Amino acid sequence: METNSDLAATLLAWYDRHRRDLPWRVARGERPDPYRVWLSEIMLQQTTVATVGPRFEAFCRRWPDVGALAAAPLDDVLHEWQGLGYYARARNLHACARAVVARYGGEFPGDEAALRELPGIGAYTAAAIAALAFDQRASPMDGNIERVVARLFAVVTPLPGAKPRIHALARSLTPAERPGDYAQAAMDLGATICTPVRPACVLCPWRQHCRAQALGVAEQLPRRPAKKAKPERHGVVFWAVRADGAVLLRRRPEQGLLGGMMEFPSTPWRAVPWEDRAIAAHGPVKARWQPLPGAVRHSFTHFDLALRIWFGTAPKSLPLGFVAEPPNRFQTLALPTLMKKVAAHVARMTSRLER
Repeated sequence: METNSDLAATLLAWYDRHRRDLPWRVARGERPDPYRVWLSEIMLQQTTVATVGPRFEAFCRRWPDVGALAAAPLDDVLHEWQGLGYYARARNLHACARAVVARYGGEFPGDEAALRELPGIGAYTAAAIAALAFDQRASPMDGNIERVVARLFAVVTPLPGAKPRIHALARSLTPAERPGDYAQAAMDLGATICTPVRPACVLCPWRQHCRAQALGVAEQLPRRPAKKAKPERHGVVFWAVRADGAVLLRRRPEQGLLGGMMEFPSTPWRAVPWEDRAIAAHGPVKARWQPLPGAVRHSFTHFDLALRIWFGTAPKSLPLGFVAEPPNRFQTLALPTLMKKVAAHVARMTSRLER
């Protein structure tokens, strides 16, 4: 009967033949750079490998080590992060770099518990860095590994209730030898073979030992609860333009959604649409506000957002907390995707109205 150590050896042999060539990986026998491992793991938390690859390399060219990143202005980091998921991760990335420099002289600790004390590093990321960068016997649990283990042992309990058992089984499989390579092998297996839809079971090195495959239920695992419909929120953006063409912007609070990013001022976002008579009270300046046709729609993880845009003229003197930038400088600002959509909608609508 195949033991867990045999299963690990089988997977490592497969990995040695089929491992993916990724920018943050090193050749066998070379020592990984903890900075690059950490950076890649943070980037990959919400984004695909295909998207992260070139962005990772550009990031490393600009900030080649943790000291360079720690010394960078936060606005530069937020701007570089555009398109890579929640900006809270970028703020934590910057805070973590500074903490590593301040507490550890620019060297990441290899201990899983110490890693978890750093900003933005949770259980998964700490285990991943410990395993991949320091070859510690840690068991990172991302979605790929979770799926592989659930199928290998035919864990039929739906998530999230199944997580404790899946995680315990994953830890039992992690070998003492080459735990970092083993973790990457399990990630690769889930990403390329044991995929969520139509897994290529015939190519899997664990096919003969996979209980879900034997039962014919591999594609059904892991089981997940039915998704709930996302609520919708509504808001109104104030597009306030000065005589020189500059548009009013402000920085969002550091904490919370899109924290620390630049935005065009708006009403609060709420569950019901705004009545016209209640909107002007939230304007950043006194103006003759006029609604533009249409709306901007954007989907966040937990809710969908619909934004109407009201257009008005801003005075030369700026209100406290605001800046003004011409549209040709928007690309230099840390504008989230939502605000880029707003700018694009305004440009499109005003162009039509001027015809």
